[in-house]
Amino acid sequence: MFRSRVIGSILKRNKAQLNSISSNLKETASRGVISCSSSSSSSTVARSSLYGFRSLLKVPHFFFNSVFLYEDSISLSGMFSTYHFDWSVERPLTLMKADVLHFLVYFYCKMGERIVYVVIAAFAHLQAIYMGNYTPSVRNMSMAASVGMENKAGLKLLVPGGPHAQKMVGIWLFGSAAWVFSMVVLGGVTRLTRSGLSMTDWKFTGSLPPLSNEEWLREFEKYKQSPEYKRVNKGMSIEDFKFIYWMEYAHRMWGRGLGIIFALPFSYFLRKGYITLRLGLRLSALFALGAGQGFIGWWMVKSGLEEPPSEYAQPRVSPYRLAAHLTSAFVIYSGLFWTGLSVVMPEPPAESVAWVRGAAKVKKLAIPVSFIVGITAISGAFVAGNDAGRAYNTFPKMGDKWIPDDIFDMKPLIRNFFENTSTVQLDHRILATTTLFSIGALWLATRKLDIHPAIRSLIGSTVGMAALQVTLGISTLLSYVPVSLGSAHQAGALTLLTLMILLNHTVRKPSTSLLKSLPQVAKTIY
Repeated sequence: MFRSRVIGSILKRNKAQLNSISSNLKETASRGVISCSSSSSSSTVARSSLYGFRSLLKVPHFFFNSVFLYEDSISLSGMFSTYHFDWSVERPLTLMKADVLHFLVYFYCKMGERIVYVVIAAFAHLQAIYMGNYTPSVRNMSMAASVGMENKAGLKLLVPGGPHAQKMVGIWLFGSAAWVFSMVVLGGVTRLTRSGLSMTDWKFTGSLPPLSNEEWLREFEKYKQSPEYKRVNKGMSIEDFKFIYWMEYAHRMWGRGLGIIFALPFSYFLRKGYITLRLGLRLSALFALGAGQGFIGWWMVKSGLEEPPSEYAQPRVSPYRLAAHLTSAFVIYSGLFWTGLSVVMPEPPAESVAWVRGAAKVKKLAIPVSFIVGITAISGAFVAGNDAGRAYNTFPKMGDKWIPDDIFDMKPLIRNFFENTSTVQLDHRILATTTLFSIGALWLATRKLDIHPAIRSLIGSTVGMAALQVTLGISTLLSYVPVSLGSAHQAGALTLLTLMILLNHTVRKPSTSLLKSLPQVAKTIY
């Protein structure tokens, strides 16, 4: 049984603790722990943009309400206070006992809870430091942003309509990014339940689902002609077919819904004058890529409707096309999230030249680490496309060996890295380990740097998420890829990418006008 309100319940249950963290940080800032002598218009714009981002945190936490957990015999009401099992229910697992799986679920919940705490504390800390002795109000923020825009001196805002316009456009972009996030998770569930090949035709505009028994039987007859039914699901009942059909139909219609919630607000904001030419071109490119996702998705599904080359092979979609489909989704999500951050935070957090120099050093390390994270995520698409997760369900060895004997059996050699099950899984293991150690090295290398406290907290959150993602991947492999852990692992990859995007956005170079107004060192008052 899946649950999607776990993170919400965590936040509600620990509301007092979070309020205490926030109040302590604000009290620390009000005492002037860190203060700077600058009060220029550029600094005002930075403060105003950060206040806009803080206000966005009040939007329902859509990045956390799509967490799926397998907990049919674990009491959620007492999970975080007392951990217990219901031993009266038996669960057949291929490679793990029920108690081991329950412990892993409990471990993920506790780790996820701590990561949420760290991320929220980081943003609260950034807000408290940035505001200093300044007590914001809606009226003051509007005036500050307008003054900053009149004297921006080289700062090019993506949304020129003031703080209210920035907030509205930011909510829309973050909401669209969250929609894409849920699309990726839903796509993973669709794949893991083998529902992707249930619809044997496709229309760009979509169509109504079957509404009568005759229509259902007609769709079922189409599916019976497919290789998947003949080789995998022969004898499937109409009720089982309806389940996989509804999964694929929901995935397709969810994508079309994204087009609507993106296009309508875009037209409205364009008419209101909130969209600059630079922002309009960027969003138009993302919209075009999103529209192309439908064609890429059908191109992928079509490969799974063809007869496999061998009579012993199971029908499945091309790993190349699946990787293209998933990579496009990641690009769209990254573009929306980065653009949303640029709208609400036109300036990075900077209180001194020393912190800017420290951020520049972090940036040199964060860019290659982000590249490794992206490559690892793409390699996961080839693992999924080759069903490589259901082979070598042992760790750290692959079977009885560290490296299988057949990793270079295919000719030409390059095919092994994309089509050979053994090689694809070995590559993903190596890349995942490299990602974990790279992020850990980033954390170690930045420990002694003079950087903004929010950046330091963000790096720590990334390390925790990387460790959680590796643990999820190992558990998914050992438990023979259940739907719950498989979808959580896919969501974890996108969450880790989100943290890396946020880190790279936070350490970018400030505008020239802000740099000129900064002191050399942030003054610390004890």
